[in-house]
Amino acid sequence: MATVPVLDAAGKEVGSRDLSAEVFEATVSVPLIHQVVLAGMASIRRGTHKVKTRAEVSGGGRKPWRQKGTGRARQGSTRSPQWTGGGVAHGPHPRDHSMRVNKKMRKGALRGALTDSLQSGKLVLIKDLAFTEPKTKQAAALLDTLALEGKVLVVLDQPTDTGATEKSFRNLTGVRIAYARSLGVYELIAADKVVLTESALAVVEGAPAEAAPATPKSAPSTDDTVDDSPGGADGATNHAGGDTE
Repeated sequence: MATVPVLDAAGKEVGSRDLSAEVFEATVSVPLIHQVVLAGMASIRRGTHKVKTRAEVSGGGRKPWRQKGTGRARQGSTRSPQWTGGGVAHGPHPRDHSMRVNKKMRKGALRGALTDSLQSGKLVLIKDLAFTEPKTKQAAALLDTLALEGKVLVVLDQPTDTGATEKSFRNLTGVRIAYARSLGVYELIAADKVVLTESALAVVEGAPAEAAPATPKSAPSTDDTVDDSPGGADGATNHAGGDTE
């Protein structure tokens, strides 16, 4: 089982953390990672490319010259693909570029990317990232303290309540914010350094993310007799059974 040091905001080691062997000692399959990344890049393509065929280009309804006796090659329309201004043969048309990748492949590729990040020495574990207000200067100082250069991926366990942490890093060149529940393979392999908070690491290893504090609601009126609780008559369905992979 691998162990990594836990750093604070000042860059000092404040402890150590054992990493899950299932996640950080997985097989690094380059073809699998390539296939998952390719599918991810294909899924964001809009697929709106379009050219006009000879049937869609206006004009060309009349035969340009008679079939025989001119000495020139026979032509039936000025909108054939070989003509300037004619239609395009075998050109792109709107279509869906998405590729199917099953859950087992996605999990294997993500574990392989995390294992590669650990083995290549670009994984940095920090105790916490807490910003009371958006401060880009403070975020830049943190990166300098930790000696993080190049493309830096900062992984949080979940979006912060105020968004101060995200706003502090978003104006820095080469820095990207990601969340543990939606961590992508391409983000990991494209980064030069991967910064994980302890809470984000727990989510990556399989622990559920802490729920955000609920917003207080106004008291229901006395005329309302319907039970809105999850265990009530109208709310008996369990809404917490989402995909936790």
